Amino acid sequence: MSELHPSQLHQHLQMYTCAKWSFWGSLIISVGLLSLGASKVGSQKLWIVGFSVGTLEVGRRQRHTAKLLQVSLGDIDHASRLNFQAWTRLRTQPTAQLALTVGAVDANWQPENLITDPVEYIQKKQKHVALIGGTGDGKSTFTQFLSFKIGGRVIVYDSDAKPEDWNWLDQKDVIGRKGDFKAINTAMDNDLTNLEELVELRGDGGDKAIAGRDRFLIGEEFPILVEECDNAAPWLKKHAKRGRRYKQFILAIAQNDTAENFGLQGDKDTLYSCFVLVRLGQFGRDYARTKLKDPQLEQWLKAGGKKRFLVDDAPCELDLSNWGQSTATDAPVKSGVSGEATPTQLELNEYEQFIVDWGKQHPGEVLKARILLQASRLFEGMQPDEIRIIFAALADRGVGQVEGEGDRLGWKWS
Repeated sequence: MSELHPSQLHQHLQMYTCAKWSFWGSLIISVGLLSLGASKVGSQKLWIVGFSVGTLEVGRRQRHTAKLLQVSLGDIDHASRLNFQAWTRLRTQPTAQLALTVGAVDANWQPENLITDPVEYIQKKQKHVALIGGTGDGKSTFTQFLSFKIGGRVIVYDSDAKPEDWNWLDQKDVIGRKGDFKAINTAMDNDLTNLEELVELRGDGGDKAIAGRDRFLIGEEFPILVEECDNAAPWLKKHAKRGRRYKQFILAIAQNDTAENFGLQGDKDTLYSCFVLVRLGQFGRDYARTKLKDPQLEQWLKAGGKKRFLVDDAPCELDLSNWGQSTATDAPVKSGVSGEATPTQLELNEYEQFIVDWGKQHPGEVLKARILLQASRLFEGMQPDEIRIIFAALADRGVGQVEGEGDRLGWKWS
């Protein structure tokens, strides 16, 4: 169909309809006049035949006009049928789907194979994580939670990172801002060298020889890294095969779970054998509907928002109230000469240190995320859930304790 302005379309359609019916009308009149002229004689017959020929010529011209307009507008009948079919689908499919959903899903339904502690699942599998999620699905919150629980120095490779992204990390460990793929490629090459060194050290001195060199490596938008960085694919594959043994945990983030997106063309087995696939948001719901064929699970995931997602093929519900239930006895804390816990010896980052300093200045008071956001611009850009993760992580390490649950979770110095 040729490009027409909407203001011209109606006029062209009217002209096309008029020309088409004029042709058929002229044809019928011409045939009628010829039939009438056949029964006449003399001058009357000549006049009737003349009118018939004139009418037929008018019809021919109208037919030519209709063809030109049809070329301009495209196949009108075909387009009309397609539009009607689209209109029908638009107005009937959601109704049918809604009827199926309401009839099939129980509001109180709970999955039998529910995972409540994804970290325990991941550690038990001794795998890395491939995180599948889009904007607003909670990737940052889940990544922060996972890094605190697994531990190690956190390093992020993110070419699109904004100033407020990853603000809970030491910024020297956020590599590749402003599309600096060269820096990412070099750092990944260094990671591969580091892995080789760890293999030699552990071979000579056992696990003690590599103590304190744990790292949590994050590859954001990994398909882009694969395209732009020569070392991205071997970086992921070599760490996938050997990294966990040498305390080098990797988390690769993408918006699709194909092997190609992770630089594993033709090697899907490595993706599924070395990685736990965590699907957030719509990706999890789509997987439940299309792959698992489970509409109940799809609706259950949707009802839970960001708290519910899929870990491999199993449903997971991660409630913040479960994150900070550890007590101070769960993690050893180094002590100073006086016996008082010294959090600085735990290598606190600047955010944790600010929280600890606030707690010392306000002994016995419960610090909430809202108070912290108002007290310092250091936490500007953080979500309350991200701050509560820091509270829970401090408590897990024996620094202070948490009180409350969910969005009421707070922390206080003890």
